[in-house]
Amino acid sequence: QVQLVESGGGLVEPGGSLTLSCVASGFHFSVYTLNWSRQVPGKERELVGSIGSGGGRTTYAESVKGRFTITRDNAKRTLYLQMNYLKPEDTAMYYCHVGGAWGRGIQVTVSS
Repeated sequence: QVQLVESGGGLVEPGGSLTLSCVASGFHFSVYTLNWSRQVPGKERELVGSIGSGGGRTTYAESVKGRFTITRDNAKRTLYLQMNYLKPEDTAMYYCHVGGAWGRGIQVTVSS
């Protein structure tokens, strides 16, 4: 079955950087568009961004554009989210997902 496992979260100070990884298994990784979303308790889930199968096409939410970068390594079946210039409002649980399959999520906390 499809499995998505996020890692790399944690506590970081405002202005800092963090890279999330998502290792995937159970499906033909290289042909799918992959996504990162985030959610804060009590708020709607937000699609952070997506990356096409070849890695050359990415889209981002306006709230993260210019600060976050999504990449993928099809050989390693891994999706990445590079987050720079982090703000307290980036604090959330971050999820990778493909189709209807979601990882368990990883917490990112931006605080001094």
